[in-house]
Amino acid sequence: MATAVSTSTTTPAEHEGAVEQITHLDPAQLVRDACNAREHDTEPDDKLITSVRELGVEEPISVRPKPDGTYGVFKGWRRAQAAQIANAAAEQEGRPLHMVKAFVRSDLVEKDGYTRFLSLVENDHRQEMDARDTLRAQELSLVGMDEVDQARAVKAMGLKRGAVKHLRTAQKLDDATLRQATAGGMDLEQTAQLTEVEEIPNATQRLLRALAKDQNEGRGGRGHWDQEFALLTEEQASTKAREDAKTALQESGVALLSSLSYEQRKSVRPLSDLTTGLGAPLTAENHHGCHGHCARLDEDNQPVWHCSEPAENGHKVRKQPKPRRSAEEEEQAAQKSAERARVVSCNRAWKAAAGPRQQFVTRLVKGKSLPDEARTFAQQVLLELPEFYGKWASKGDTADVARFLGAKEGEDTAAAELAAALPKAKLANVLFAQVAAAFEADIRDPKTYDMVRYRPAYLWEAPNPQQAAYLLLLEALGQADNGSYALSEVEDQAVTQHRPKTPDAA
Repeated sequence: MATAVSTSTTTPAEHEGAVEQITHLDPAQLVRDACNAREHDTEPDDKLITSVRELGVEEPISVRPKPDGTYGVFKGWRRAQAAQIANAAAEQEGRPLHMVKAFVRSDLVEKDGYTRFLSLVENDHRQEMDARDTLRAQELSLVGMDEVDQARAVKAMGLKRGAVKHLRTAQKLDDATLRQATAGGMDLEQTAQLTEVEEIPNATQRLLRALAKDQNEGRGGRGHWDQEFALLTEEQASTKAREDAKTALQESGVALLSSLSYEQRKSVRPLSDLTTGLGAPLTAENHHGCHGHCARLDEDNQPVWHCSEPAENGHKVRKQPKPRRSAEEEEQAAQKSAERARVVSCNRAWKAAAGPRQQFVTRLVKGKSLPDEARTFAQQVLLELPEFYGKWASKGDTADVARFLGAKEGEDTAAAELAAALPKAKLANVLFAQVAAAFEADIRDPKTYDMVRYRPAYLWEAPNPQQAAYLLLLEALGQADNGSYALSEVEDQAVTQHRPKTPDAA
């Protein structure tokens, strides 16, 4: 019962040969197209049904003809359903039935990917789709397209390289987290990254706060996001290392203190407090066969050996036990414990910050032209030949230089080969890559030694002026590059005393 009315505009450039023909169709002939992007909230609301009952469907829907004589609706399925409901009521009341204006797209038969893409665009411009529907429709659209259509669709949807992989990954989030990520402004790549660290408590909130910092700076960069994501990744790796250490102990037959009952833990003593019956020291080796052999893990995931039943196994407590600590000593012990936790946290953050920092250096080196500030900085270091540079050069390790110059992960490509292949105009880039590699080696380990006070120290407490200058240079270059890089919190803390004094500060 379809009646052709007129022909009108052509489709987008991807299908220039197609002609959209407006046809009046009986709503009874309409079914939902399998490539309709909307899978949730597909029912028409009362307001839409009332409007269609009175006025009919004003805006044409879009359909594909099916072999059985029906038409699959990929745009406007809610309007089509409203027309079906309105006609059912009209038939009962003896009123005239309404037809539906539709664009019949015969050119889209067997073009499921592009059909889904057009449906996605339609729904995205209308009532907001469910976030999961959007991701799934985008993924299925791109998978079903040829390379030409896919490239155009990716550009039209504002997606980036690797979109299909990110789309598939992002769908692993639960509905609540996915809605939170979408509402917070995460792009597709960031949503996919969230899935990698979401098991860490408050990961979503932490990343959203970092994203808000980037947005508030208004440069369009993601420096704060990269730093927070790197820190979460480091924390995740640390958690996994601890779980792996626990598993290794359990598989070797060693009980963990945390698995003991309350009664068993009452008598637990570290082996350092115990001796054999004859007064010999107890160690992990000579205590391993004891029924009470157990352990806990310290901050570095190393086992601290204990015995859960020292008296029953004939062990003796060492003479001259430590006297009970005073309130002052208890407070000092608590402060020491808190300081140790701070050191562990800052060391982890320092190591995590190396990832975004080195990625930024790689972008600088691989860029078309190196910023003048970076070129001048590299020249100054090479002319002054500071001690740390000489130490790095003497080791002959150019792996970081090769990576900065573009060596792929896992490839054993020499830095000299990569540098030789670059044009003369890239000489400054090569020099900066070499200087940056020397600095990265110098600041890789957060632990250092204070030669003035003759005690261990940490770079996040007091980097030397050269190290601080390197970090401040990268910060300035990142800000100039639309905020594509920002110092991490621990790096910012480290360089505070080295920042140029402003008039207000003076």
